Amino acid sequence: MPFLISAWRTTRETLEIYWVLARIVVPIAIATELLSRMGIIEAVAPTFAPVMGLVGLPPELGLAWLTGMLVGIWAAVPLIFVLAPPASLSVADITIFSALLLFAHGLPIEQKIIQKAGPRMIATTLLRVVGGLLYAFLLHHLLAVTGWLSSPVNPAWIPMSATPEWIGFFTGLLKTMVWMLVILLALSWAMAILRAIGLLALMTKALEPLLRLAGIRGEAGHFTAVGLFLGISYGGGLLIREAQSGAVSPRQVFLSCVFMGFAHSVIEDTLLVMALGADVGGVLVGRLVFAVAATAAIAGILRVVSDEAFFTWAFRKPAGMGQADDDGASRSGLPRADRP
Repeated sequence: MPFLISAWRTTRETLEIYWVLARIVVPIAIATELLSRMGIIEAVAPTFAPVMGLVGLPPELGLAWLTGMLVGIWAAVPLIFVLAPPASLSVADITIFSALLLFAHGLPIEQKIIQKAGPRMIATTLLRVVGGLLYAFLLHHLLAVTGWLSSPVNPAWIPMSATPEWIGFFTGLLKTMVWMLVILLALSWAMAILRAIGLLALMTKALEPLLRLAGIRGEAGHFTAVGLFLGISYGGGLLIREAQSGAVSPRQVFLSCVFMGFAHSVIEDTLLVMALGADVGGVLVGRLVFAVAATAAIAGILRVVSDEAFFTWAFRKPAGMGQADDDGASRSGLPRADRP
């Protein structure tokens, strides 16, 4: 009986998420198709050319990237092969674009969660966007020099494709929404099973040494690992409670949120973009290496940043923190040498 109750709860929550996504994806997909048929996308595409050019992608994909940043991955996915047909993309292209989406998506919602834990929204949002562009830039040049992943993309799932007829478009949209529901349910159930059998907890514990390399320690490491597997809503939600209680130092909270911004929900999101044809090395292994290295670099910078600058630009000072507490480890009991 407990299993059935848990399964129903997971299904109900997934259906609620799907309904929210459907109300976003369907209007955007229709509007995008209409704009494409009117030639407006082709006219606007050059605006995105400089940014997309930095990472070697067609300018048309800039619209899907913007949609992903503002709405989320699931809203951007149906647009990819409408804006740029599969025949025009290589595995490298879809891997690089997927990396951009994985770093920065659903920013208004996810960054609001992070903000409630204490980090300032502008700082962490900029880090996610700039970090994503930097990683995509490095990945693009690595793949261009080596010739890796230059073969045409062969997606296991094409959410939508361009079609000359409106009937074909709506048929494709319906199929996309059905498959989106199937995939979303499958991923939700898989995560619930991993959590129920304890495998997720073991995976989280195994990550602690890796997170210490990034400068994240103690309880902050546990919450970061949760966010890494389950997403910012879970990891960030736990951090909000601990940050408000003072159990985790502000600088550790900030580093945890930075790392989660670079790499979170790695199982669900990675499987999704791999279905589109992205290479696992670029969207998972490389991204994790970058997340650890970049967060470690930021941790090094925080060690020499004054408390005044930290609480002015990066973190909202917790209520009740006095001048004597401004060492970044105030109510956690950590000595100043342990920062961040």
